[in-house]
Amino acid sequence: MKARFFWLITYVLFVLQSHAQHTIVKGVITHDSEAIGFATVGIKGTSQGTVANNDGFYTLKLPQLGVYTLVISALGYETKYKRVVAKGNETINLNLSLDVSQTSLNEVTVTGTLKEVSKLNSPVSVEIYTPKFFQKNVSNNLFDALSMVNGVQPTMNCNVCNTGDIHINGMEGPYTLILIDGMPIVSSLSTVYGMMGIPNSMVDRIEIVKGPASTLYGSEAVAGIINVITKNPKKAPLFSFDQFATSYGEYNTDASVKWSNKKIATIMSANYFNYNNRVDKNKDGFTDVTLQNRISIFNKYSFNRTNNREANIAARLFYEDRWGGQTNWDKKFRGGDSVYGESIFTKRAELIGNYELPTKHKLKLMYSYNYHNQNSYYGTTAYMASQQVGFAQLVYNKKVGLRHDVLMGAGIRYTNYDDNTSATADLSLTNKPSVIYLPGIFAQDEIALTSTQTLLVGARYDYYKQHGSIFSPRINYKIQSNKFNTIRLSLGNGFRVVNIFTEDHAALTGAREVIIQSSLKPEQSWNGNLNYTRFIRKGKGFVTMDATVFYTYFNNRIIADYDTDPNKIIYDNLDGYAISQGVSLNTDFTFGFSLKLNIGVTWMDVFKVDKDSNNFNQKSVQIHAPKFSSTFQLSYTLRKINLTIDYTGQVYSPMRLPVLPNDFRPEYSPWFSIQNVQLTKKINTNWQIYLGIKNVLNFMPQNPIMRAFDPFDKNVNQNNPNAYTFDPTYNYAAMQGRRVILGIRYILY
Repeated sequence: MKARFFWLITYVLFVLQSHAQHTIVKGVITHDSEAIGFATVGIKGTSQGTVANNDGFYTLKLPQLGVYTLVISALGYETKYKRVVAKGNETINLNLSLDVSQTSLNEVTVTGTLKEVSKLNSPVSVEIYTPKFFQKNVSNNLFDALSMVNGVQPTMNCNVCNTGDIHINGMEGPYTLILIDGMPIVSSLSTVYGMMGIPNSMVDRIEIVKGPASTLYGSEAVAGIINVITKNPKKAPLFSFDQFATSYGEYNTDASVKWSNKKIATIMSANYFNYNNRVDKNKDGFTDVTLQNRISIFNKYSFNRTNNREANIAARLFYEDRWGGQTNWDKKFRGGDSVYGESIFTKRAELIGNYELPTKHKLKLMYSYNYHNQNSYYGTTAYMASQQVGFAQLVYNKKVGLRHDVLMGAGIRYTNYDDNTSATADLSLTNKPSVIYLPGIFAQDEIALTSTQTLLVGARYDYYKQHGSIFSPRINYKIQSNKFNTIRLSLGNGFRVVNIFTEDHAALTGAREVIIQSSLKPEQSWNGNLNYTRFIRKGKGFVTMDATVFYTYFNNRIIADYDTDPNKIIYDNLDGYAISQGVSLNTDFTFGFSLKLNIGVTWMDVFKVDKDSNNFNQKSVQIHAPKFSSTFQLSYTLRKINLTIDYTGQVYSPMRLPVLPNDFRPEYSPWFSIQNVQLTKKINTNWQIYLGIKNVLNFMPQNPIMRAFDPFDKNVNQNNPNAYTFDPTYNYAAMQGRRVILGIRYILY
C-alpha cells in the first residue's frame, strides 16, 4: 500500500514538474470587473486549450515560444481573439462583452446530429448540462444527479436492492438509451445498476434528447437519449480532487490527473464510494438504503494528429458490492432463508474509442465494447448473469454545395446475454445464450433552405432476424427569425428489438422452451414535438426560455408470457398502445447582481390502453408518471466573501404506484417535494469547501415494504385475510431523510 502511494505521489509531482517547464500564459477573464467562470481559452488552429476556474482564472501552456492567437469564449459573451507574442511566462487579463446570441444556446452539442454544432444552430432540440449545474446539489453518482433535470425522473424499482431506471417524459427506463461518448455502453443487464456506476469525475457534460432518435442510434432510443460526454484530456484540469461525507455515513472521493506532451494527452480519474451504515428510520427491520462499496477507474487518451484529425481511446473498470435487507443480515446468510438479504456483486469493463481516417472528407470510425457480470442473490434466489456488447460504426460527412451537409453511416451492434434461468437454456437444460447481431445503415441531409431556415431529413434501415427489416425515418425543421427566437419542429421514430433479459423472473425453475413468435414486430414509438426558444436581455442580465409541446405514440410492446404454457416462455407483442403527451418549460434567469434562477415545469399525461379478456380497451395510467413535476435551482453569490448559496429541489404531483390486490396503501403517492440547501466557499482560485443539507423537509415514503416481518412468505397463510405477500416495489422517493453533507474540492489548472 505504501509503495503504491509513493508511486502515485511521484506521478503527480512529475506531471506538475513537466507542466512547469513550458511557457505559461495566465490571467483572469472578466465582464465589467466581474469574473466569468468556466470560460474556454484555446489556441487558434489547434485543439489545445484550457478552461478557466469558477473565479475566471486560467492557465494555458504554450507549446513553445512564438506568436499565437488565443480564442476566448464563454456562455453569454462574445468570442474574443487575442494575439500573443510568447517570449516567456505572461499574465494576460481579458474582458468579454455580453452577447445576446449566446448563453447556454452556444454550447457545443454532438448528440442531435452526430456532428459538433452549437445548441443554437442545431435543428434538433438538445439539452446540455455541465458539472457546474450538478455541483449545486452534490451527489455521488449520475443517477441521483439527473433528478435535477426537468422531465427526467430517476426511479427506484426496489426498496431493498435499490435497482433503478431513468424515465424521460414518463416512459419507462428500458426505452431510454444511455450513451457514453455516443456509444451504447449502458443497456439491458447493465441498466439495472449501470447509471449508479458512472462517476461525476469523468463527465464533461450531459446531453439529453427527449423523444425517439433511432434514426441515428438504432435500437432502444424510443423515449430519448442521455449521452455522457467524457472529459477531453487536452482541456481538462491538470489535477482535481473532490471529497465529501454525509451524516448518514456516506463517503465519496473523486480524483483526476492529466498529463500531456506534443503527441498525446491523457487523463485518469477515479471514484470511490462507501456506505456501510445500517439505517432503519421507519423501523420496519430493513435497511432504508442499500449498503455499497464501489470503485470506478477511467482512463482516456487523446492523440495529436496532423490536420487536427480526431483520435481518442478510453477504458473504464468498475466494481461494486451492494446489499440491502434485514438489518441483522451478514454475508454468511447470503442465499439462505433465515435472514433476508439481497446481495449483488457487479464487475464491469468498458472500452470506447474513435478514429478519424486520413481521407479528404470526414470519415470517422467509432467503436465500443463492454463486459458486465452480475453475481446476485435475492433472498434464496440466485441470479447469475453476464453480458457483452460490441459496437462499431463508420460515419461519413461531406458538404455538398452551399446548402447540403450530408452524413451517412453504417454500424453493427453485437449483444451476448447469458444467465442461470431457463430463458437462456433449451429443453435439455443445455446453456443457450441469447446472441443478437443488429446491422444498420443510415443517412441524413441537413439542408440550409434560407439564411433563417434549416431542414434535416434522415432515415435508417436495420435488419434483425426476429423482426426482419426495420425502417426509421426522421424530419426536423428549424426557423430562426432572429438571434432572439428559434422554433424547431421534430417528427421521428424509435424502435427496440426483442430483448431476453430475465432478472425480474429469476425465481423460475425447471426447463422452459423460449418461443419468439415469427410475426413479432419491434417495439416502436412515433413522436412529434414543437420547441420554442426565446432569449430576452434585461439590463446586465438575461432570460432564456425553452418550451416544448410533445406527443409520443408507443405500440408493439413486447412482453414475456410465462402463464399461457408452464413449459414455455413466449415473447409476443401486446395488443395495445401507450401515449405520452404534455408540455415542458425551462426558464433561466441570470440577473446582474449575482443571482441566478432556473425553473423547470413539466405537465404530462401518460397512459396505456390494453385489451382485456373480453377484447375491450382498458385504459390505465402509467406507473411512476406524475402529471406535474418541477425542478428549481436558485443561486446567489456573496462576492465580497466568495460564498455561493444554492437552493435546489423537485416537486411531484401524485403518481400511480405498483400496489397489491386489496392493498391498504394508497394507489397514488401524495404531493411531495425534495429540497436541498448548499453553501460553497471559495478559499482561493484552487480550493473550495461546501456544506449543505439534503432533503431539508425530511420527506420519506410510508410503508415501502409489504410484510417486512415475513420476507420469505413462510407465514403467509396465518392471520392474513388479504393474502398479502412480501413486496418491496412500492416506491416513489428515496428512503433517505434529512442529512448534512460536508465536502472539499481542489482544482489545479
